[in-house]
Amino acid sequence: MALWGNNDNVTSTGTVSLNYDTRVVTGSGTTFVTDLQEGQVIRFGTRDNVYFGDAVITGITSATLLTIGSTMGLSGAAIAATDFQVSELPKSTVLDDSYSETHTDYDKYAYGIGITDTGLAGATAQYGVAHAGWVGVTTYMDNHGSLRVKSEVLVAASGIQTGNTPLYPPS
Repeated sequence: MALWGNNDNVTSTGTVSLNYDTRVVTGSGTTFVTDLQEGQVIRFGTRDNVYFGDAVITGITSATLLTIGSTMGLSGAAIAATDFQVSELPKSTVLDDSYSETHTDYDKYAYGIGITDTGLAGATAQYGVAHAGWVGVTTYMDNHGSLRVKSEVLVAASGIQTGNTPLYPPS
């Protein structure tokens, strides 16, 4: 299993629920067997500013059942009938809780940035990044109440595929 891949949006079809005790993810309208592989990362909650965290997929039983290796990168909140996204982002970001959880004074997430998205300002120039690859993005409010954004390249790579609607910049 590779440390990272090149696809930031392998699939996000359907919704999922998680049993924290068994680490079993149950999908509805999903196609886990045909679309996913062990070692990919599942991101729970990707829309409407609801984010529960990330986990590494360790087993795929059927089109609607898979197992995650650990709940360490998850918030602990109930995950039921929520949206999800599967990515090949670096597994080190799942094991580092500063990339996996929302903190009281900042948010830090990892994103795949395609070469055509480098320097892309989106709604505001503060989200632009200089290099394609897997990028950690930290947002925080400074002491004047202004939004600040810091990005760091985790893995430089020119072949990152972000799909039709990349997760970056965060909403």
